[in-house]
Amino acid sequence: MSKRPPAPDDDETELFRREMASATPLRHDRAEPFRRRLPPVPLPPRPGQESDPGDDLRDLNIETGDELLFMRPGVQNRLFQELRRGHLPPQESLDLHGLRVAEARSTLARFLAYARHHRLRVVHIIHGKGFGSEGRQPILKQKVNQWLRQRREVLAFCSAPRFDGGMGAVYVLLSRKAEP
Repeated sequence: MSKRPPAPDDDETELFRREMASATPLRHDRAEPFRRRLPPVPLPPRPGQESDPGDDLRDLNIETGDELLFMRPGVQNRLFQELRRGHLPPQESLDLHGLRVAEARSTLARFLAYARHHRLRVVHIIHGKGFGSEGRQPILKQKVNQWLRQRREVLAFCSAPRFDGGMGAVYVLLSRKAEP
C-alpha cells in the first residue's frame, strides 16, 4: 500500500501562489498532443420544431447486396447502362460518412429536395462501405438503398464506378418532371 504525501496546508499554498505570481508561461511551437474526442451527439428535437424532411422515409425489409441496382419501369436500358459506367457525370454530390441514421435520413431528404428544385439529373451520394460501423456492416448503404426506392423522383440508382467510390457510393438518376 502506497502512502500519499500529506496535503499542503493553506500557508504553503499561499506561499506558492505568491512566488509564482511574477512567472511568465513558456511559449513553444510544438503541436498539442492528440486527444481522442467524443463523437458529436445530435440534440433532441425541440417541442414545436418543424417536422423532419426525412419523416416520410420508412425502413423497409430489403436485402442489400454488394452492388446496388434499381431501375423503375420505363427507364431506358441504354440510359441506365450509361449511368452505371459513369458516362453521365453527377451534377452534385452528398457525403453521408459519419452521420447517424436519423441525421442521414433528413440530410438525404433535404438533398433530394434541393436536387429537385434545381432540376438536377444525376447526383452522387457517398454512403461509405461500413468499415467504421459496428460489425463492419454497411448500415447507411442499406438505408440509402431503402430510402431511394421510396422517392418518386428517383428513376434509377446504381453503385458508382470504382473511380468515384465504387461500392461505397451510388449514382442516382432523377426525374426532372414537376410533381403533381
